[in-house]
Amino acid sequence: MTDTIQVSPMKAGFDPKRALEFARSEVFDRTFKEGMAMVEETAAYLDGPGRAASKRLSRAAALAYAGESMRLTTRLMQVASWLLVQRAVRDGEIQLTEAASDKYRLISREPQAATSFAGADELPQALKALIIKGGAIYERVRRLDETMYDGGDMDTANPVSDQFAMLQQAFGR
Repeated sequence: MTDTIQVSPMKAGFDPKRALEFARSEVFDRTFKEGMAMVEETAAYLDGPGRAASKRLSRAAALAYAGESMRLTTRLMQVASWLLVQRAVRDGEIQLTEAASDKYRLISREPQAATSFAGADELPQALKALIIKGGAIYERVRRLDETMYDGGDMDTANPVSDQFAMLQQAFGR
């Protein structure tokens, strides 16, 4: 069986040289380290203190905990996968055109959904903090993905507004 690669339609602004330079940059290295550290921090919390905290929650909050932790880990696994692909491009293990294929792109092309689970206001503060941090790294990587492979312009993003919107979303204000 042959594995065909579906390449995303590249916008006119796509610059393979710029994408490759980013994969080799110090900014990428910092993003990679931060993303992987976030995965480890989240796993440690969910397997340890978070598990204990979830047992003390009301039924609605426990369901919200399960839903939010699943959403968080899914997004972080998408981030980790994307970062590992970019590192493979940097190291010459895969071609940039392959990294631009749909199977290596982030699934969601839209900012995080604003929907919240019933009982989310009762979630432990540590989980809420992880959700905010995880959302921030996901949004940053999503914008990088768009910039690198769709020819988007990172300069149009407003990170302060994005962070403020995520805080409002997380705390329901």
